[in-house]
Amino acid sequence: VQLQASGGGLVQPGGSLRLSCVADRIQDYDYYAVGWFRQAPGKEREAVSCISNSDATYYSDSVKSRFTISRDDAKSTVYLQMNSLKPEDTAVYYCNAVGPGTNHWGHGTLVTVSS
Repeated sequence: VQLQASGGGLVQPGGSLRLSCVADRIQDYDYYAVGWFRQAPGKEREAVSCISNSDATYYSDSVKSRFTISRDDAKSTVYLQMNSLKPEDTAVYYCNAVGPGTNHWGHGTLVTVSS
């Protein structure tokens, strides 16, 4: 089982990025809740957003109204659209999939917001 996170990069403040988390070899992906977490240098990992298997969503206060999470179960993929990016959004972003009796983490993708 693998989770592949991608879409990170360098962007200027106010810019946008879309992260993707693709699940490989996970059966019944539509039963999974998937979340995005991030970890900035010197800080603890924090939850950013998540989406349940019934499409209920959660956003941290720091990203609410700027980030949008969505899922395409046919592609076993969850997206995080990030708009109006700020320097404080700079971090390594990780995706996490929680299913019946299982919990999977992917490798991170680096997002750098800087002018």
